[in-house]
Amino acid sequence: MQFKPAARCLALSQHLRNPIYRSFSTSFTSFSSNMAATGNTSSPSDDGVTLSALPKSWHFTSSLPPDKLFPTAADSHKTPREEIGPRQVRNAIFTWVRPELQKDPELLAVSPRAMHDIGLALSEADTEDFKQTVVGNKLHGWDEQTLSGPGYPWAQCYGGYQFGDWAGQLGDGRAISLFESTNPKTNIRYEIQLKGAGLTPYSRFADGKAVLRSSIREFIVSEYLNAINIPSTRALAISLLPHQKVRRERIEPAAIVVRFAESWLRFGNFDILRARGDKLLTRQLATYIAESVFPGWESLPGIIPPDSSSSPPERNIPPQEIQGPPGQEQNRFCRLYREIVRRNALTTAKWQAYGFMNGVLNTDNTSIFGLSLDFGPFAFMDNFDPKYTPNHDDHFLRYSYQNQPTIIWWNLVRLGEAFAELIGAGPEVDSPEFISTGITESNQEKYVPRAEYLITSAGEEYKSLFLSEYKSLMTTRLGLLSVQPTDFDKLLSPLLDLLESLSLDFNNFFRRLSTNTLSTILPSPKEIFFPQDPDVPPTPEHIQQLTTWLQTWKTRLILDRGENHDETLRMEEMKSVNPSFIPRGWILDELIRRVEKDGERDVLKRAIHLATHPFEESWAGKEFEGGIQYKGDEAEEKRWTGDVPRSERALQCSCSS
Repeated sequence: MQFKPAARCLALSQHLRNPIYRSFSTSFTSFSSNMAATGNTSSPSDDGVTLSALPKSWHFTSSLPPDKLFPTAADSHKTPREEIGPRQVRNAIFTWVRPELQKDPELLAVSPRAMHDIGLALSEADTEDFKQTVVGNKLHGWDEQTLSGPGYPWAQCYGGYQFGDWAGQLGDGRAISLFESTNPKTNIRYEIQLKGAGLTPYSRFADGKAVLRSSIREFIVSEYLNAINIPSTRALAISLLPHQKVRRERIEPAAIVVRFAESWLRFGNFDILRARGDKLLTRQLATYIAESVFPGWESLPGIIPPDSSSSPPERNIPPQEIQGPPGQEQNRFCRLYREIVRRNALTTAKWQAYGFMNGVLNTDNTSIFGLSLDFGPFAFMDNFDPKYTPNHDDHFLRYSYQNQPTIIWWNLVRLGEAFAELIGAGPEVDSPEFISTGITESNQEKYVPRAEYLITSAGEEYKSLFLSEYKSLMTTRLGLLSVQPTDFDKLLSPLLDLLESLSLDFNNFFRRLSTNTLSTILPSPKEIFFPQDPDVPPTPEHIQQLTTWLQTWKTRLILDRGENHDETLRMEEMKSVNPSFIPRGWILDELIRRVEKDGERDVLKRAIHLATHPFEESWAGKEFEGGIQYKGDEAEEKRWTGDVPRSERALQCSCSS
């Protein structure tokens, strides 16, 4: 049965589109010995474990059904790799498939921060074991002689809505997961995955490869988002494949990024099951997520009483407990859906607060775990323009900055439709009759209204949590210690309108508020905030408008911190949340050219250092983690953190980027 609560759930879309929201809306031979010269530094200490000692597991593949054509890993391994090609895969969550063998791969760079977070010693980057693993030449957990072992690589099956239209089966067309690893100190488990490792059954008409250009972009942005505290998938290392060429807009060199995440599951994993009517597998996958991706059913949010909507929900709810009045009962699957809603609300608020745009927020690019996922034509805002989209194919601005919150909710409604039967069943979700039949013509009057009500309520929860988090982040960026009810109307919305009308740089504005005293800012707003080559030459009226807002901000600061507050403390606190370095499009284009065309390598290592330490005022000559001095390049740092060249503002690129 088709379940369509979208019409009742898209009230949020209307809210977010109304005028008040408009303002939001060489060979790499010795990594560790070259850190000081090239810019990469150790994490707090090089005390991680070796790759062989890193705990590994394969919970995903041992818990969920594989492709029936290759029911065991041995079946896949015995099959010539070229025969494991694109086709429709049904009644399965994944397919066993090994990466292609790569000849003479060159390890270009690693992220020291990622090495630390996984639990690996930084010196492992110098080992042959590491270099062969991060391109898929070495398999862990598998004996090629006996064709057996605890684990084997795999690719996921999923579908998705692309630009609002159902696209059918998609899946990991150029991604292959190797194993799950657990950091021995933090006990956090990550799924380690290669991007660009060759054809899978989900490659459709593509080649399963990744170009160096897009690989560099993903390597840098993944680590940067994590560094500014936006939930994101991560990037451990990037390798060039010197004997592989790929045709996109032109013939380009191929590369592999090894990336990791707590989970690579997407909304699209449920989209494909709903489209195929696979109710039992929907239930099985949802249960796996609650029990093995999240910390368990008890970790999910309980019902929020009407009189405490601003309070965090109670957790530790037993999985069998039903909450809520008749007709509105919430079972554990509803709590699971709400957890996914809440995580995505918080992440989307962070995107908006820092001016980040994914560029292609299809449902297959939206994370169950609430992570920023799959980076193609992403960008960070230059001059503030709510209608800006980094995707040059997004002609209707579906994925523009101002539409991101609405689109994530649209995607969540699609996920709600996949969860609808489980949510609508309420207290009867575990009854044998419901499990065997689901929603039918005879019981739909009982189940459908409940599901529609609960999904609509989740939309209100999304809106409330999103707005609360957005306001909190923006006031923190402005140096305020608290959020006042009037801040949105009197401070935040006028500021964004001003940035738009004066074509001022979004992130540079906040950073310059952070690095100047009030006595410097108020007399000199033109010199501080306008670039030397402005899109809109400032007039006396513009300067007066900016000065008026700055006076409002000063008054609010004094109310919050006191008349004689410590300016030095205020600036240090603001600099800790307002980054100096931002991986803008023009910087990434320069980086790609210097690595690909000019054969530079150290520049990539310097860039990943800045990306993982983005709040610093300067980097060259300073000592960072591990007691290693970073030499860097002062002129390069100054250029990358200064005004965006006029011809390089608001760049766009394609999905292959």
